[in-house]
Amino acid sequence: MRFSTTTMILLLAVLASPARAQSTLRINEILAGPARDWDGSGALSTRDDEWVEVVNTGPGSVDLSGYLITDGDDLPRMGLTGVLGPGARVLVFGAQSVEWERANGHPVFGLSLGNTGDQVKLWHVVGPDTVLVDAYAYLAHEAAADRAVGRAPDGGVWMLFDGLNPYGGSTLPVGTGCMPTPGGGNACGVTPTRPVTWGWVKAAYR
Repeated sequence: MRFSTTTMILLLAVLASPARAQSTLRINEILAGPARDWDGSGALSTRDDEWVEVVNTGPGSVDLSGYLITDGDDLPRMGLTGVLGPGARVLVFGAQSVEWERANGHPVFGLSLGNTGDQVKLWHVVGPDTVLVDAYAYLAHEAAADRAVGRAPDGGVWMLFDGLNPYGGSTLPVGTGCMPTPGGGNACGVTPTRPVTWGWVKAAYR
């Protein structure tokens, strides 16, 4: 099998154990086991309805040119394009990955997210260098039907979004009852707060 120049650069970089890049982009939410039509195509596809969400956690916009998503085998599954504003998210479905792979001469697998556990990785290719930006290794219970795993709040701690398929086990991350939020903010378990003075607290409990 022949690989493209981009694929060879990425594979060589992986073998060299690259350091993590300084970037405000983060993998924000993953759904590896679709059991419904998540991409709105009108048909369920366990390949096309997988999805990965990336968020920009920084105060400035990020040019997405050169950013790649892979699974655990480190082969490019999707190249990102455009500009992502501060706090904005980009959502990639398996169907989009298939289109990108075909257009760029890569083997057509889609996102290829394993249902018994896998990794999602975000890379940045700059000239001859490919560096790892972010990665998350998920377990089988996180990849069960219509369960997502994501950071809450956006860019924060990894949590299980099992509102469509409750998880009763004790393996971390445990069930939260929160719903997957493709393309939306991850507010699972986050309660808005406001600062108060000690005097306000004493007055409230007189």
